[in-house]
Amino acid sequence: MSSAHSTRSEDSAREAKSVALLTLGCARNETDSEELAARLAAGGWRISDDGEQADVVMVNTCGFIEQAKTESIDVLLEASGSGAKVVATGCMAERYGRELAESLPEADAVLGFDHYPDMAARLDDILAGRSVESHQPSDRRKLLPLAPAARQSAAAVVPGHTRTAQADGTAIEAGAPQHLAVVRKRLTDGPVANLKLASGCDRRCTFCAIPSFRGSFVSRTPEEILAEAAWLASEGVKELNLVSENTTSYGKDLPDNQALEHLLRDMAAIDGIEWIRLSYLQPAELRPSLIEAMQRTEKVVPYFDLSFQHSSAKVLRRMRRFGSTENFLALLKQIRDVSPLAGARTNVIVGFPGETEADVEELMGFLEEARLDSTGVFAYSDEDGTEAVALDGHVDEDVVQERHTRVAMLVDELVSQRAAERVGETMTVLVESVEDDGVDGRGAHQAPEVDGTVALVGEVDGLEPGDFVTAKVVDSHGVDLVAEIVEEAW
Repeated sequence: MSSAHSTRSEDSAREAKSVALLTLGCARNETDSEELAARLAAGGWRISDDGEQADVVMVNTCGFIEQAKTESIDVLLEASGSGAKVVATGCMAERYGRELAESLPEADAVLGFDHYPDMAARLDDILAGRSVESHQPSDRRKLLPLAPAARQSAAAVVPGHTRTAQADGTAIEAGAPQHLAVVRKRLTDGPVANLKLASGCDRRCTFCAIPSFRGSFVSRTPEEILAEAAWLASEGVKELNLVSENTTSYGKDLPDNQALEHLLRDMAAIDGIEWIRLSYLQPAELRPSLIEAMQRTEKVVPYFDLSFQHSSAKVLRRMRRFGSTENFLALLKQIRDVSPLAGARTNVIVGFPGETEADVEELMGFLEEARLDSTGVFAYSDEDGTEAVALDGHVDEDVVQERHTRVAMLVDELVSQRAAERVGETMTVLVESVEDDGVDGRGAHQAPEVDGTVALVGEVDGLEPGDFVTAKVVDSHGVDLVAEIVEEAW
């Protein structure tokens, strides 16, 4: 065989190999998948979401709660029936590693975060039938220095951080120098994108295992974030959803003690970006200067995703968190005094060890007074490796479920009432989908996928995803709104 013919055959083989990348879990996982997609594409892999036609199916798993872990296992088992090689990565793979590999022989490999920089080569090995040793879990908090200021120079692999040591030449250029290379390939083409600010968490909530497998908190540098934001704008993104495990901690490991406030200002100056949304705010860390910066920066939407988890001070202390019903209501009042129409959402856990009926009644009273636009309700369950497992006062499972049902029913009623209160309000709406059966978008108070939608009526001809319109709310259905367009798109 000639050298030229051999080269063409090798090129054809490289072009032919395909990987279906399936993402489970949260917005942070979605950004990790787009990092993996960039690395894999640079290694000659064609990316799709079609597991039936792929050579390899990679499942970016979620390991947060039992239900998410079960879903991850189900997807991996389903993928194994396609005839493709199956790879587990992401949080569940990082958390359980070889234990998962041993209990799930259907997976050809279980790969952790340390595999991310050379993931394309690992898939090459798997496709060729070569054995790839599964990830061995460890406490990732130990990979970074205890002092936050020393973490930026650490060599540990941190998903989403594209410093020179991790870029490994797999850059999608965005007009930035190589050390600010954007390692990301979009897997969707809508006008909204998640943008990761940081990874890991330094909090020690007794119910949460995330810090042990995501590691200590480490911020991405402002330059790196802004380079990615500019690249996303060049890809047609209009709304940036800023995500991390704890967004209010951003900058704690950087020299600038108002790094997040300054980042918002600089991000708002990027042409093409119209909305900036902050997610995952810790109430105890929501400093006045950040609230002020959010409210004075025109492109930052008036939206507060506040991680309350409960409102009883006693339960919060056992969760190793801070706050109370009174403190949280005061925080909401502080926000609404300046921005009366601001959106606010939270998550709460019911049935935590030691929770009494009085605590549940206090939580329900808080939710009634808080007037939140959206609330996620979770039933407590023990998570491996968390301190809450050893706490006394565990609530019987049937009582946990009864409390969950009761609080969830109340929340359904409250968010419907809150949506109805917005009838008559005139708002800016971002168009997200244009279909034969209608045009849907979101108001500034609604985060992607979790807070409901706005169905647009009136002069909708010619609208496209990414357009903004001014519309007046004329009706509500549960958490969703119906609004009539009163000003043409821009």
